[in-house]
This record gives sequence, structure tokens and C-alpha cells, in this order.
Amino acid sequence: MPRVVNAVATKKRRKRLLRKARGYFGNKSRLFRYAREEVRRADAFAYRDRKRKKTAMRQLWIIRINAACRELGIQYCRFIAAIKKLNINLDRRALSELAIRDPEAFNAVVERAKIAILT
Repeated sequence: MPRVVNAVATKKRRKRLLRKARGYFGNKSRLFRYAREEVRRADAFAYRDRKRKKTAMRQLWIIRINAACRELGIQYCRFIAAIKKLNINLDRRALSELAIRDPEAFNAVVERAKIAILT
């Protein structure tokens, strides 16, 4: 009985992986053995950094809100506590956008928060 080799599938798999490795330096873009390892690492970094990107964006929103609050004479932590107390359901992303694009609306939210702190 003849030996069965699935060369078509093997070539397809290798070609797909080498296509992913295009642009890598040296053997990592040309040789399957090295490309496989580098693509695996790249995928791991991509997965990790998708998570880190969310953290970085949240940190940026907090910095923006804090800066806008300080200009209006209130601390960030007191501001967040006050809007939670008032049941204002704006997340940090929305508050950051308000602070940048619509300062009057953000000022109104801050004023309500200041009143809530005093009571």
C-alpha cells in the first residue's frame, strides 16, 4: 500500500503561517521553524496588549477628568463619590468626552457634585 502524505494541507498551513510572519526580521520571516515561534510570541503579545490598551485608556480618561475637576476646584475622588451618590450614571469615558468637548455640561455636573458634597 502506498504511503499517504498530505502535502497540500501541510503547504497550506506553512504558507498561512509565513504570511503572518511577513515583515519580521531575518529568518523569522522566511523559515517555518523560526516563523512559527515568532508568530506564537506575537499573538501572545497582541492578546496581552489588547487587555493593557483598555487599562491605558481608562487611565487616560481619569487623568483628563482629574485635570478638568481641578480647574473647577474639586478633587477627582470627591467628584466620583458625589456623582455616585447622586446616581449620575456617566462612565469615565463619557465624563472625559464631556470635559473635552462640552465644558459647560461638565461644569454643570461638577456644580451638582459640589452641592452633593456640601449636603
